[in-house]
Amino acid sequence: MTDPTDPIASAGLVTREIRTGERDGEPTKVLVARRAYRADQADVWDALTSAERLPRWFLPVSGDLEVGGRYQFEGNAGGVVERCDAPDSLAVTWEFGGGMSWLEVRLSKLEGGTSLELVHEAPVDPEMWRQFGPGAVGVGWDGAIHGLGVHLATGVPLDPAAFEAFMVSPEGVAYARLLAGAWAEAAIADGDDPEAAQAAAEAVVGFYTTLPEESPEA
Repeated sequence: MTDPTDPIASAGLVTREIRTGERDGEPTKVLVARRAYRADQADVWDALTSAERLPRWFLPVSGDLEVGGRYQFEGNAGGVVERCDAPDSLAVTWEFGGGMSWLEVRLSKLEGGTSLELVHEAPVDPEMWRQFGPGAVGVGWDGAIHGLGVHLATGVPLDPAAFEAFMVSPEGVAYARLLAGAWAEAAIADGDDPEAAQAAAEAVVGFYTTLPEESPEA
């Protein structure tokens, strides 16, 4: 049985897909990640939507967590809750750095657990996509999906400092390379050039495994 606290082992529990889409006449990229958890759907839903539980595996959240309300994750994205169909799906705008994208999470029952599907649709910045591909966003979502799995399996809050230290270790670099490579393969399946996709994946590895003070730009 896979150890839910092992990032590298749990990476293999996620299936990843990239689609080319369109919203309001503008091209988009749609990132899809799916994973099954050995937890009841009601428990997974509560972990995803409870302001008290979200900081244990993701980030502190503030605001009005109701349809039409605005939310804000500490130091990260905020937006508007567009739909909430408990305990099956929720949809929010994802606003960060002046950009707007759309996030939907869907849950469904499985024998012995719950299936989660995360769908993140964003406008295409061709230069950013060329440089980093889907891994720039995908690796971050992989971390969240892993954190949720640890929380559901153990109930123990994640230690952000410990995870940051892990990411700059040799094991963390291997983890980042595994994730970035998986997202590159998803992009190639959607039609991206294989050589360019793999180069972008390596850039993503550097982004996620370099401490800010070690960055050449720092």
